[in-house]
Amino acid sequence: MRTRLPLLLLLSVSLLAAPLKDKEKQKVNQPGPVQLTKDGDKWAQKTLKKLSLEEKVGQLIMVRALAEFQNSESPAYTSLRNDIRKYHLGSVIITVRLDGPFLLRNQPYEAAVVTNKLQRDSDLPLLVAADFERGLSMRLLATPFFPHAMAFGAAGKPEYAQAFGRVVARESRAIGVHWNFFPVADVNSNPENPIINTRSLGEDPQQVGDLLAAYIRGSRENGMLSTAKHFPGHGDTSTDSHLELARVGGSLERLRSVELPPFQKAIDAGVDSIMVAHVTVPALEPDPNRVATTSPKVISDLLIRDMHFGGLIVTDAMDMKALTSVYKAGGDPANTPAGRAAVDAFKAGNDMILLPSDLDGAYNGLLRAAKSGEITEAELNMRVLKVLRAKASLGLHKGRLVDLDAISDQVAKPADVALAQEISDAAVTLVRDNGPALTLLSAEKQRRKGTSAVRGPYDIAEEPGEGVLALILTDDMRSESGRVFEREVRQRIPDAKIMFVDNHVAAQMMESVNAAAIKAKAVIIAAYVIPSAGKMVRVQGAVKNSVALVGDSGNMVEQILKIAGRKTAMVAMGNPYLANDFPDVQTYICTFSNSPTSETAAAKALFGEIPFRGKLPITLPNIAVRGTGLDHNALASSAPAGAHSQLVQKN
Repeated sequence: MRTRLPLLLLLSVSLLAAPLKDKEKQKVNQPGPVQLTKDGDKWAQKTLKKLSLEEKVGQLIMVRALAEFQNSESPAYTSLRNDIRKYHLGSVIITVRLDGPFLLRNQPYEAAVVTNKLQRDSDLPLLVAADFERGLSMRLLATPFFPHAMAFGAAGKPEYAQAFGRVVARESRAIGVHWNFFPVADVNSNPENPIINTRSLGEDPQQVGDLLAAYIRGSRENGMLSTAKHFPGHGDTSTDSHLELARVGGSLERLRSVELPPFQKAIDAGVDSIMVAHVTVPALEPDPNRVATTSPKVISDLLIRDMHFGGLIVTDAMDMKALTSVYKAGGDPANTPAGRAAVDAFKAGNDMILLPSDLDGAYNGLLRAAKSGEITEAELNMRVLKVLRAKASLGLHKGRLVDLDAISDQVAKPADVALAQEISDAAVTLVRDNGPALTLLSAEKQRRKGTSAVRGPYDIAEEPGEGVLALILTDDMRSESGRVFEREVRQRIPDAKIMFVDNHVAAQMMESVNAAAIKAKAVIIAAYVIPSAGKMVRVQGAVKNSVALVGDSGNMVEQILKIAGRKTAMVAMGNPYLANDFPDVQTYICTFSNSPTSETAAAKALFGEIPFRGKLPITLPNIAVRGTGLDHNALASSAPAGAHSQLVQKN
């Protein structure tokens, strides 16, 4: 026993005296307002001095990480962990798998476990980013369903945007995410824009700027880095830069009066970062081979020098076709297209290279440029210091983990869930009310009053009647789109005839849909057309992204409006510009979003339970001007007066 005691004591002492570096990795982060303290700045500068050239380069690259369970020894996780260590990566962006058109969302706890695991496996604390444009519900389940940005423009209240920023920041920090790639500062002035659309707050630069500033305040006060995107503006394009190179036209005067003011407002509000778009902007950069991401004129001259932005500048995803179509194989075999693109982006003024198409190529391209002097040591040090200071402003130098037990206290609070519904309710906009459709729908509900109790799981469903027909048009009938709306309609009209349609079945269903529309007393067309990155559809023989109702689905709408137009209410559950293709529509409503809260809000408004309070934040050519929002008396309001101010104060 005496011979083993010293060994046990030695083992105990060695565990207690674990390296300070390892102990630091176990500390829980305490979120607070984004603020760089003297202590944090000292850590950033001290850390910079210790980094090798290879480590410095790695701090400027961000890669993708899946927010899902993975065994520590699984090939996918070991590959990611090895990349973080091999390339000394400074940042990751949390996302989920994509199965065709479907996002396979996961739970907040899974995301938090992943961020904690990645932080433990990284030498330096990682900056963890996410695309939470509509809050955590974009990627995670069991979180508040906030609507698209344009719904905030329709609601028109900066306090909503500020409360949204506050909620997203608190929930994000609870799961270990520090940097949100939001708000969208693009002014959506082009009705044919397939990728910005409802992701924009609207078409008025002043209103967009005011809502941006409010969101940024709410985000930063609660510990979240915010990002204004996509500089210098992606709103006046008709091309999806995920698929091909987009062009922002117009004169320099137009850019300064329309595209740039929201970004300046965001800068003045203290936005932490700005994302640069892969677009050509002839008024700023005449070289057709220079997209904004790689243009010193756009970033160094305009954004940094003229607009006085000193925060983090991040590229849009470097694997997008708009950029890879410019940087192709050829030339110097030692410098890959990804390497050349990364170096050009750095030299233009970017601090963070997001999702390079070839990680090894981008890393070694930057490293080679740093060793050769193409990138100066002083410039590299300045960029890395900005990244380290951002980490310190979040308190990551003091603790990098999250407390899993605290998630249930911070995520999906009932008040936040109610706030998301309130904003969606406030955004529903009545654009045109020339027919009796809304009156007919309210009458049908009143006629069935007392018969709409929720059925038990084993109750026999009522046979569809001929009172209300709800036609739900989606890109894919297998998706979640329309499921909540269907449920909400059935709660009010149990025997409503509800039909789901997409382009695969529209032609075969045309006859039965027309017959049902003729018999119905009132018809609802709920059209789910939402901007989606890289969506490809065939339009007039060409494959492109589109936010229109194309093909047989569009033909079906035209037929219904011809045979039952007066008694039909059309609801744009997403793209509000749909009315441009159906100018004869008599009753037209916009929710600006397909979120479940927007679906619920649409049903409440259609059946007279809430008033229409939204105002168009954009112009619908030949239909209605910005600011349009008609009244239609609600039968009974579902929320008491003053509910908004109470909710905002509680958050």
